[in-house]
Amino acid sequence: MAISPGQRIPAATVNEMRDGVQAVDTAKLFEGRKMVLFAVPGAFTPTCSAKHLPGFVAHFADFKARGYDVACLSVNDAFVMGAWGESQQVPEGLHMLADGNGEFTRALGLELDGTAFGMGLRAQRFALAAEDGVVTHVAVEAPGEFKVSSAEAMLEAIG
Repeated sequence: MAISPGQRIPAATVNEMRDGVQAVDTAKLFEGRKMVLFAVPGAFTPTCSAKHLPGFVAHFADFKARGYDVACLSVNDAFVMGAWGESQQVPEGLHMLADGNGEFTRALGLELDGTAFGMGLRAQRFALAAEDGVVTHVAVEAPGEFKVSSAEAMLEAIG
């Protein structure tokens, strides 16, 4: 069952490239702050690279002005997420989170079975907002869609 507003962000370990691979505890990452987390099915894939991540890069200052930190999540390894972030000129402070084994994605209930396409377990395309570790908004895309999880849609959702 997918996470919904009012529920706490589950504790899991993801990784981020910062002076090498660093383990990140999701519960601690969300604790005491406002956060927007968006997830993509795969780094370097067409919609993810052409629209989803670039929208959050372009609007990063708008989220910060509203008091929100931003994180991007994918079921990829930290090296891939780090390279993708560099190629997309991700600003300092936008977390590029690697959920290599899909543990956090499964805990959120937002996994996608991409085995028919040779992709294995992936994250659905989604975005959520949380305050002090409690989810306030969740937007999950229908298969093949890119509407409700965009940076613009999330800025509207958080006000």
